[in-house]
Amino acid sequence: MIAFEKFTLENGLRVIVHEDHSTPLVAMNILYDVGARDEDPDHTGFAHLFEHLMFGGSVNIPEFDRPLQLAGGENNAFTNNDITNYYLTIPSQNVETAFWLESDRMFSLDFCEKSLEVQRSVVIEEFKQRYLNQPYGDVWLLLRPLAYKVHPYRWATIGKEISHIENATLEQVRSFFNTWYAPDNAILSLAGNINSDKARILCEKWFADIPKRGICKRNLPEEPAQDEYRVLEIQRDVPHTHLYLAFHCCSRIDHGFYATDLLSDILSRGKSSRLYLNIVKDKKLCTEISAYMLGDHHKSLFVVDAKLIKGIDPAAVEEAIWLELEAVKSQVKARELEKVKHKAEASTEFSEMGIANKALNLAYFEWLGDANECNLQTEHYNAVTETEVSEVARTIFRKENCSLLRYLSNH
Repeated sequence: MIAFEKFTLENGLRVIVHEDHSTPLVAMNILYDVGARDEDPDHTGFAHLFEHLMFGGSVNIPEFDRPLQLAGGENNAFTNNDITNYYLTIPSQNVETAFWLESDRMFSLDFCEKSLEVQRSVVIEEFKQRYLNQPYGDVWLLLRPLAYKVHPYRWATIGKEISHIENATLEQVRSFFNTWYAPDNAILSLAGNINSDKARILCEKWFADIPKRGICKRNLPEEPAQDEYRVLEIQRDVPHTHLYLAFHCCSRIDHGFYATDLLSDILSRGKSSRLYLNIVKDKKLCTEISAYMLGDHHKSLFVVDAKLIKGIDPAAVEEAIWLELEAVKSQVKARELEKVKHKAEASTEFSEMGIANKALNLAYFEWLGDANECNLQTEHYNAVTETEVSEVARTIFRKENCSLLRYLSNH
């Protein structure tokens, strides 16, 4: 249970505070409601580029990391298709340094050709190393546009192609910042050795003067229901053949999320799961197999990823996977559902152990709709029935709802 207080500044910045005086630290998390889904299809990778640019310095502070480190703090960030998230921890006596730094780059990021060129080079190198020159690195560059034809989830966070980052102009970058990086499009959460009164005073001091921008309402295209079995087969210089089966499923905010998440656990969480027992242990077709849902804000994907033993025919593995998917449609046992519910509860409890996780959870669930939902996750999982899980399986696991990527080893 994470106790918290919440208030909103006049400029629209939502603030959530969790007091924990057992630690000498404070965690600050700032979640911006912008991700790869908000990019122009001809200029992708901007949300991720901005994750890097935000560390390049502001007009007043040429380097973000140095003053934070001198105050004993550390920080990082991540971007996905829905959000961009910045987080740090710092000794509580120096917490105002965090307010100063984060407010300054929200208000006056340094837009200059030098900073853009440096971060553009970093992102291009990351694109090459992680996605183009690494085994299986291009999986999501292939699988997303196979599964999505209309929705902006059809490109990965890194972007469609390197040229979109290479050709990014200062004007485009400034426009992206002015569109999305604003107090009325952000959630600031704090967890640790700080009380709500102090948090409010510091928020008013450092953030209240940043003007709201009146963020426009999104009008993203809805992905039409898939009505065909899609298959893409490629060969790469990789050690093992992989199969990726992607099924359209519910979003993170849909009622069916919890049943879908537990379905993935029944199929592949641990060595007593269905896919492991039947395909890895008994039939010895794969060395690894997993099932998971992405949990995106819009209609998402449920993925089965199988790493084949060398020499095994992919067709045999596909057949074995479909047999298991058909089986879970007809019956889910009370015992196996209870087991994965316990695991889900343990994961939830573990996610609340550190102040950084608490700050992230509060911001994330506030972004989903209500910060208090972070305290209701176990309740939601425990309410799922065997019938609901099987019904979800019947809805998802249809051939015409599947996009298959055969990622073949040429060895």
